[in-house]
Amino acid sequence: MKPRVRFAPSPTGFLHIGGARTALFNWLFARHTGGTFILRIEDTDMARHNPQAVDVILDGLRWLGLHWDEGPLSSDPQGPSKGEFGPYFQSQRLHIYQRRVEELLKRGHAYEHEGAVKFKMPREPIPVHDLVVGTVVRELTDREAEDPDFVIMRSDGRPVFHLTNVVDDLEMQITHVIRGEDHLSNTPKHIALFRALGAEPPKYAHIPLILNPDGSKMSKRDQGAVLSAYIDAGYLPEAVVNYLCLLGWSPKDNREKMRIDEVIERFELSQVLRHNARFDMAKLQWLNYEYMRELSDEKFYELGARALARAGFDMQRYPAEYIKAALATCKGKVKVFSELAQYGGFYFTDEFEYDPDAAAKLFVPENKPRIARLREAFSRAEPFDATTLEAVLKSVAAELGVKPAVLVHPTRLACTGKTAGPSLYHLLEVLGRQKVLERLDRALARM
Repeated sequence: MKPRVRFAPSPTGFLHIGGARTALFNWLFARHTGGTFILRIEDTDMARHNPQAVDVILDGLRWLGLHWDEGPLSSDPQGPSKGEFGPYFQSQRLHIYQRRVEELLKRGHAYEHEGAVKFKMPREPIPVHDLVVGTVVRELTDREAEDPDFVIMRSDGRPVFHLTNVVDDLEMQITHVIRGEDHLSNTPKHIALFRALGAEPPKYAHIPLILNPDGSKMSKRDQGAVLSAYIDAGYLPEAVVNYLCLLGWSPKDNREKMRIDEVIERFELSQVLRHNARFDMAKLQWLNYEYMRELSDEKFYELGARALARAGFDMQRYPAEYIKAALATCKGKVKVFSELAQYGGFYFTDEFEYDPDAAAKLFVPENKPRIARLREAFSRAEPFDATTLEAVLKSVAAELGVKPAVLVHPTRLACTGKTAGPSLYHLLEVLGRQKVLERLDRALARM
């Protein structure tokens, strides 16, 4: 039987980066082995159920490119999208859990207790033979040794995680359970439930946790912990997937930038690292920068314009050719698309502030006649392109007996509000004569 794996998140309103990495490792294992990747939403707590929270999970997985392979086509409350399967919802499978509880009661593996149903846990420790961690035998605490039994069905009839998890893995014929190491302590209970139901448990692989750079456990409030933050910031999904692959898995040649088809070909559970992975934002940004540099000009334009619109710029005011020319001067200069607003936003608004320290240094009386002379020269420059403007500026500098930098820095500040950014002469060409002259006039009024 080919491997069957699953990702089973709870709809909590966000998709944690650790959950995304768990989904990715399951998906990679399925793709590497020719197996099946299943998505299952653990939504039996109806008081917390929120359809929008489910959408967050589905949209996050789609953005990462982690498409699941089977599920209901018509019973999904959200409805399948673009011909894909809907995920399985545990809230639609309550009758299955009830049937399995009755089976456990009948077999004598469970009993009623104060209106609830408890599972009779074996009294001896249960070894876990884990594909990543190795064999683990967890000794029972004194309290557990005295009463290791646990609730599988609450008094209100709602099934508990341990039961639903095992029953679904059994019903869906899951062969490998790949999940975070924080679930390792649950596994003896799950193994016992499988055996009580007359089935052999799947193989388990508990992958290392993702930690903050300081070694603390990453919570949803920490930087980089929630997948939607990367979507909103304009990261490329290819870069995020590439980086997540490196959090707990390592190819033998220590390569870092790898196409997903290469990772699929090489992914083995035996190469999943035993130690916890520390999140490195700088490495993720480096990877994203490398992927952004490789984008076609058309794709960079599409994603860049979208990022600027999200940042509040009215992109409808500008011709496509102007936007493309502006973004061409930014390509290879920013690590994520969210940086475009700061780096090149001056192209799309005249309402920008000057860097105050730079203005105090550059917008001074002695520079006023110099910039006025440059403005005059720019007004007559033909053609108004980067090559001509560079020659004009250097000619004016020579005429005034100053280095070109004396004119370059205040001109850049006047036209962009900042002291760094795209190539000066190219950004002047993109802005065009009228806008450059207007911005020089505005700066001259400040000197």
